[in-house]
Amino acid sequence: MALKKISMPQIEQKLEQNFGFKELRGLQKQTLEALIEGKSVLTVMPTGTGKSLCYQLPALFSEGLILVISPLIALMQDQVQKAKEFGIKAAALNSAMSAQERENVLKKVAQGSVKLLFVTPERFQKPEFIETLESVNIEFFAVDEAHCISQWGHDFRPDFTRIKDYIKTFKVDQVLALTATATAATRKDIVSQLQTENEFLELVGGFERENLSLNVLELSGVEQKIQALYMFRNQIQGPMIIYFSLVQSLEEVSRAFQKLGVEHLTYHGQMRDHLRSKNLKSFIKGDSPLILATPAFGLGVDKSNIRSVLHAEIPGSIEAYYQEVGRGGRDGKPCECHLLLDNDDLAIQMDFIKWSNPEPQFIKYLFRLLKENPQRFEMEGLEFLRAQMNFYNSRDFRVETALNLLQRWGAIEYKGNYKNLKILEEPSSLYLDEDLYSKKLKQQNKKLYDLFQLLQKPQEQLMPSILEYFEGALDE
Repeated sequence: MALKKISMPQIEQKLEQNFGFKELRGLQKQTLEALIEGKSVLTVMPTGTGKSLCYQLPALFSEGLILVISPLIALMQDQVQKAKEFGIKAAALNSAMSAQERENVLKKVAQGSVKLLFVTPERFQKPEFIETLESVNIEFFAVDEAHCISQWGHDFRPDFTRIKDYIKTFKVDQVLALTATATAATRKDIVSQLQTENEFLELVGGFERENLSLNVLELSGVEQKIQALYMFRNQIQGPMIIYFSLVQSLEEVSRAFQKLGVEHLTYHGQMRDHLRSKNLKSFIKGDSPLILATPAFGLGVDKSNIRSVLHAEIPGSIEAYYQEVGRGGRDGKPCECHLLLDNDDLAIQMDFIKWSNPEPQFIKYLFRLLKENPQRFEMEGLEFLRAQMNFYNSRDFRVETALNLLQRWGAIEYKGNYKNLKILEEPSSLYLDEDLYSKKLKQQNKKLYDLFQLLQKPQEQLMPSILEYFEGALDE
């Protein structure tokens, strides 16, 4: 590959010319050195420490294609835009794009005018994509959020487990795996699944963030939470994120804050894209110092001066919790982190896990409803599906999740608000495996319980226990 022909001084020159940085930081240099030497690498670096630079810099020298496999469709356009600003020929392919847009990207890839391509692993199910890849030289695979490949990971995605097959199909001899959160068991699994014929180097950055102050406040009921959040907003100066698991809870606190005259922004998946994007930009620019958000907020967000991160509800895992508090204090200055713990939240989060993972039979039935009743769905929308599935719990969002999954898998296609729905093909059996579904659900519940147990510890033991969790011996 072209990267083997270059030297670190050349890379450092491009770093300053294209990115404006004087030097590499953290494990960036070791990762790039390993790639130059022809090795595969698993790099574990904390959130916000520049993992993406490890594939962006090589793309400036690439004679072929660097394929970035990522689960985050919502971030891809932003990643492409940033890469282009750095002078990289970049593009993305995903199910949120129109057929014409995807066709145009494939033509550019075949012509060799794309050096960095972002895709989801589901894209490999498409014959036209495979055909295009067969016609180009693949420099290496970069697997972003690599913990998704492991059943020990907190966000396991079955389709990631097939990446090992694509490594063989396209005779890829180098892989760059990147993640911010991986236990010893997860790291071992990632390396074993992505193993190439070349040496596989494992680089693990320090997880400790001494400037983060971790605190847990036990209370009961939404009124106590609102009072506590209001108190923290008045006590702590500077930009603040308040995380919620449920949109319903977020909106309830937002209404209370409006009555109390607390200026704030909101960010969640049920908002229109343009409003969500507007609020994100406004928070980053500093127009508003407070944002109420669901976990999707913060992925790829570059704001160094967040002075506090609050959790109004328990997150789903130690990994998710530490990734979210890790968005605070990236400038190295102190950041207060407070989690409001109501024991009832554990049951709510267990329901959240269940609703975020619709059963295979549920998805099959919903797909059949769409296929047999396209006009009724066009007229009545989600309410038609909810009525047919016989549930009306406002917190149960399995229908929305199932629709998003079917689109991601390429089984259906629709515009925003589920308009102009098209049935494309039956969902692959890979995604509807009952055994994998059961394992994933069991693992996510275990991750939640691990976090709940951690939060029972005294404040001074929180950070040491988290470090032991990530850096400790293989115990799973």
